[in-house]
Amino acid sequence: MSDAPLKKSSLLAYVLPGAPIAALGLPIVVYLPPFYAQDMGLGLGLVGTIFMIARFWDVITDPLMGVLSDRFPSRWGRRRHWIVLAVPILIACVYMVFMPPETFLGSPISGGYLLFWMLLLYIGYTLITISHLSWGAELHPDYHERSRIQGWREVAVVAGMVAALALPALIDRVAADGEAGMSRVAAMGWFIILAMPPAVLIAVSCVSERPQPKRPATKIPLGQTLRIIVTNKPLQKLVSADLLAGLATGATGSLFIFFVSHVIGLGHLASALLLLYFITGCVAAPIWIKISYRVGKHRALAIATMCRMVFAIMILFAPTGNMLAAAILFALFGSTYAAAPFLLRSIIADVADHDEAQSGVQRTGLYYSLLTLTNKIGHALAVGITYPLIEWIGFEATGMNSKETLNAFTAIFIGFPIICEIVLIAAIWNFPIDAASQAQTRMILEQRRQAALSEGTAD
Repeated sequence: MSDAPLKKSSLLAYVLPGAPIAALGLPIVVYLPPFYAQDMGLGLGLVGTIFMIARFWDVITDPLMGVLSDRFPSRWGRRRHWIVLAVPILIACVYMVFMPPETFLGSPISGGYLLFWMLLLYIGYTLITISHLSWGAELHPDYHERSRIQGWREVAVVAGMVAALALPALIDRVAADGEAGMSRVAAMGWFIILAMPPAVLIAVSCVSERPQPKRPATKIPLGQTLRIIVTNKPLQKLVSADLLAGLATGATGSLFIFFVSHVIGLGHLASALLLLYFITGCVAAPIWIKISYRVGKHRALAIATMCRMVFAIMILFAPTGNMLAAAILFALFGSTYAAAPFLLRSIIADVADHDEAQSGVQRTGLYYSLLTLTNKIGHALAVGITYPLIEWIGFEATGMNSKETLNAFTAIFIGFPIICEIVLIAAIWNFPIDAASQAQTRMILEQRRQAALSEGTAD
């Protein structure tokens, strides 16, 4: 594999699994919490606690999956076999979580049922996400090419979200009343089950992994993993930014349906507005890629976050019941959505290279596991904080709310993410790794790689 830009066909094949992966991630944040709180009758407080516990489960599973991905290659390479292994786990869990039976083992669906299947679901989700992201980071060593790869992966991610949102609306439109046979959540579940196997098959069959020199297996104990976090300043800044991004987007996502339904009075258009939000994110992603070429990845992230804050404040002035105004404001808001995920994932590849140049150990999977972990913790805290908080202010998800309650809800919906985003900008603005420093690191690593490959050939 040369250092020429990745072919478009290979890039397309690689990013395909991002669509069903995202179609799974979206309902976990946006649809499953209110579905289990309202439709399944578990309540806001219990559901918020369960989803927070499930996310914190990743404190164990994310680093473990990252280390497994780094240490145990196969004849396919370092990443692809783990992606394939995750698929059957996810299919089983998606079926149980998205299409829950009326009773399970003779009892009504309970918090224990939800917690068990969510914990298992996150194992599969973590394994496929970390392996896919790490594979993408290793496809090319160039600073800007990594932005291109992760940027177009984010386009596939947003496309998967759009498909997951559009499918229930399409079923409701073409099916007669009472004949659709599935809820919005169930429709999303079937999309994931049907789309994930072929997408993964195409990716692992059509895209090879970048040749890596044979290295002795390197054990990474927990103590050393913690020292990596403590001593690596670029990593500290990046995971802090990712945690804050997860808090901000998690709060927005988990409260979105309630805000649209109760505050601006367009509950019947909630899915359409969310769909518009993600479509504009998909359309704007290439623009943020170009901006990152001009100003660097970390500055592009800061600029996108500033824009997001401005657009969030504008939503405060959305008139109740005005579909056109809401559409324009959420389209603007959505245009910034894709920037943070792909830029952070591109930057972590540079941070992993920086660590490898200093330590001599390649642990891309571990680094991506730390990044996905902080983002998940951010989303978990967002649900675990905002759901009990809106319950505390007296917000009624299925009933009427006073003007004072809705004002307090709006302050949480807009204000909580903005606070997180201000701190995010401060953390990332002066990030120490840019294109010039990454080029120097790349030169060091390429010299080592060629020397190791030459030694392997001689042997």
